[in-house]
Amino acid sequence: MGYDKYFLSETKPEINPEKLETIVRHALIEDIGRGDITTQLTIPKDKIIKANIIAKEEFLVCGIIVAEKVFKSVDPSVEFVQKIKEGRMVKPKKTIAMLSGKASSILTAERVALNLLSLLSGIATKTREFVKEIEPYKTKITDTRKTMPGLRELQKYAVRIGGGLNHRIRLDEMILIKDNHIKALDGYSKLPSVPKGYKIEIEVQNLEEFKHALYFKPDIIMLDNMKIEHIKEAVKIRNSTDFTGHHLPSKLEASGGISLENIKEFAATGVEIISVGELTDSVKSVDVSLDVV
Repeated sequence: MGYDKYFLSETKPEINPEKLETIVRHALIEDIGRGDITTQLTIPKDKIIKANIIAKEEFLVCGIIVAEKVFKSVDPSVEFVQKIKEGRMVKPKKTIAMLSGKASSILTAERVALNLLSLLSGIATKTREFVKEIEPYKTKITDTRKTMPGLRELQKYAVRIGGGLNHRIRLDEMILIKDNHIKALDGYSKLPSVPKGYKIEIEVQNLEEFKHALYFKPDIIMLDNMKIEHIKEAVKIRNSTDFTGHHLPSKLEASGGISLENIKEFAATGVEIISVGELTDSVKSVDVSLDVV
């Protein structure tokens, strides 16, 4: 058993085609129901139109291929021309994509396409802000599993477009022993041995727990909601030598209470990873519109 290829990896961002197909299909079913009765009532079936997707603010574009998939799923004959590449910044009033085809198809697909495009662009833009904020440091920004149900594949793709890395996507990808696992076990002494082939991470909330976790030599130790001075001390301890004279290998991850305002302080401590739930759990969608021309 292994873990996802995007876990703490700088692999080129991609979307799993099958997962994208499923997400788009369910989104369209949710939005359209038994049919777009307004469009059916007002628009002739053979009416052909042209339309542009326009940026209403400056942002990092993410989800162009998703939006195209939405329109093509409703009607494969719709022509969709990208004017801005994925992962590029766009200015207000700039055209992101141009469409032509049946008015009924374009209008029916419009809302789902824009919803996904604006959400993913918002995530990518926010991620880029965090990444740029700590550019002088080697620390990597990762997301968390705090995602919208059913949209994790796309949200984590947007984080990668923004320059961040993915933490685990699913529970079957790695072992992450959190505080509630420890409480349920009544302490670290009852932790089982880890099967070969798995990555392991242990969450700690203070220096005493950190020292316990070091004995297991996990791949990563998560320093959850710890004060800056305690994180610095944990890095110092990790960088020292263990009882056998060898450097301890664990990477350190800071998590909890991290924002754009304080992330530099956390990066300066020397941790290798900073995980930020804000990238996906409370991001603001950007403003885009579809204008018939």
